[in-house]
Amino acid sequence: MPRCRKLVLPLLSAAILAGLALALVHRCSHPPKAPPSASELALAALTAPPDWSALDAFQGSIRRSDFEALLTTTFTTGNAWRDLIHLDDQEARIHTGLPAPADIFHLAFATAADPAPAPRQWRGAGELPPAPPGKPLAGLRVAIDPGHLGGAWATLEERRLVVGSNPPVCEGDLTLRVAKLLKPRLEALGAAVTLVRDTSQPLTPLRPADLLPAVSTLAPAEATASPQKLAERLFYRTAEIHARAQFVNHTLKPDLVLCLHFNAEAWGDPRKPRMVARSHLHLLLNGAYSDAEVTLADQRCAMLSKLLQRSHDEEVRVGASVAAALAAATGLPPFQYAPDAGNARPVPNQPYLWNRNLLANRLYQCPVIFTEPYVMNSSTDYARLVAGDYEGLRQIAGSARPSILREYADAIANGLARHYATHRGHQP
Repeated sequence: MPRCRKLVLPLLSAAILAGLALALVHRCSHPPKAPPSASELALAALTAPPDWSALDAFQGSIRRSDFEALLTTTFTTGNAWRDLIHLDDQEARIHTGLPAPADIFHLAFATAADPAPAPRQWRGAGELPPAPPGKPLAGLRVAIDPGHLGGAWATLEERRLVVGSNPPVCEGDLTLRVAKLLKPRLEALGAAVTLVRDTSQPLTPLRPADLLPAVSTLAPAEATASPQKLAERLFYRTAEIHARAQFVNHTLKPDLVLCLHFNAEAWGDPRKPRMVARSHLHLLLNGAYSDAEVTLADQRCAMLSKLLQRSHDEEVRVGASVAAALAAATGLPPFQYAPDAGNARPVPNQPYLWNRNLLANRLYQCPVIFTEPYVMNSSTDYARLVAGDYEGLRQIAGSARPSILREYADAIANGLARHYATHRGHQP
């Protein structure tokens, strides 16, 4: 099924926002003492009004030329930002969506030829000291985020594939198994590693029933699914990711987050899923905010926070190393978004890397790499997924193949090891 489908919902009522904000706080989204009403501020679903003062830490940290280049080539796909962010040689004047006099945030550009580094809680490879022999990841803080939930939630989150009498293949269960294989590999290389989840239970205390009020005001033309289905999607696509973001940003504070996923093509009727012959690979980095997304105050603030931290630069460097290792291990070709997709931008000279604005890579306040290898309903990949974890090689689809789970974990570990062995202690 299509990767990372977006759910567009109307703004929650002020009462619902007030009730949910405490559980859904993240940087650039702290609720003010008197939050604006829904009619005054355009926000994404389940998101509290942004705290624009969080961007004050970046005053004078970037030149206008760099700021504008990142906006136009990486972080946006259209021109709506030009109506919301006005540039001159001294500053960017950013519309906050708040009433006057707080309607404009002023971000001063750097005046020095070599601006001071942007403040942040994560460290890039160049900021780490040389590592001891055999420990290229020494001191690196890594959070592994196994995508989706799996278990009893797999059917609800539409990530459960059953073909004939074979056991179910559930993405959330697969990503957790890869994460548990990857964790000791990275630890053996010196990293401090935490799993964002280590079971199939959600981190959010909210459940679909709690979110039904959030969809009760949908106009008939917008109601593409039942209120129950929309509440379910809000639960696993939105509330759960907000809860993970709070854990990542305020407890783990990693240098890098690895969001593990398996891709899939649309398989149609789950009772008789369509299988395909092709498979592919790509990695996703934060960027490519659409015009509609830029107009939302919380997404505009989060986009600028990511831009000013320069997390994208580190994502490209790490992502290129991991992509090369995955491509070498799997032999998979790069996935290609349609030229008119509108929500993705290719990273120049990196055929496996794409910029996408996803909830997790927008909210997690550090470099984030989404890995998207394999296709769950590809005939060959599916046979390997059903085979599960095993040592050595097995004959699958006419070839001797390793466990797909170990291949995935080993490739990421190898890519990270090569990257940090080469780049740590050396500023780009």
